[in-house]
Amino acid sequence: MDQYEGLPGGIGVSRLTVYDWPAADGLRGGTPHLHLTCSEGYAVTGGRGAVQTLTTAGFRQTPLTPGALVWFTPGTIHRLVNEGDLTINVLMQNCGLPEAGDAVLTLPPRLLADPDVYRAAVALPADATDAELADAARRRRDLALEGFTALREAAEAGDPEPLAAFHRAAVALVRPLAARWRERWRASAAAAAEATAAQLDRVERADAGYLAGATVRAEQPAARGRFGMCGRLDVYDVA
Repeated sequence: MDQYEGLPGGIGVSRLTVYDWPAADGLRGGTPHLHLTCSEGYAVTGGRGAVQTLTTAGFRQTPLTPGALVWFTPGTIHRLVNEGDLTINVLMQNCGLPEAGDAVLTLPPRLLADPDVYRAAVALPADATDAELADAARRRRDLALEGFTALREAAEAGDPEPLAAFHRAAVALVRPLAARWRERWRASAAAAAEATAAQLDRVERADAGYLAGATVRAEQPAARGRFGMCGRLDVYDVA
């Protein structure tokens, strides 16, 4: 394959308006979670806020203001905090994988042991009104914040086991999806890398023929205002 028509590197992109719902700790924002195989990047376009992160290196809070570019690797638990009209262009590695379940919310341990219990806790209702979807998204945010707070407190007290246990539970929950994720990866990020390899081969052969296959794409959001984990999403179909 000489051309890959998705976004550079097989990434996904969406425009995020971060939730401004107040939480139990007095902050406003989104749902803490981690990704298993996808790095994530934020290009901040408006407002102000922060991203709280938790890894084995500890808790960190990174300010977010217009022009900031922040990214983190798989395994980083992250929570967006909205301090006023925070909007972000979100860049996701491996286009298609996040939509296929590559995220686990930091629910309390009692909701992580059984896949059916977990899915019921995080699912948004079908055929619901906007208000009903907002209520469901807010409830799961609050559940995830309960778990995140416990993980953060344990880490700050010097106890690494709760975070390690959450990592194990997250992998166990998504393991049945790995084969389907691999197919999506082959069609996105792997395909993009293979196209570059083929182009390099042709350049080395002084073969310019592949350049005649150049294309241009322009997209408007395929969905607007979708309830996500961190806020309302305008989603682009770039696969």
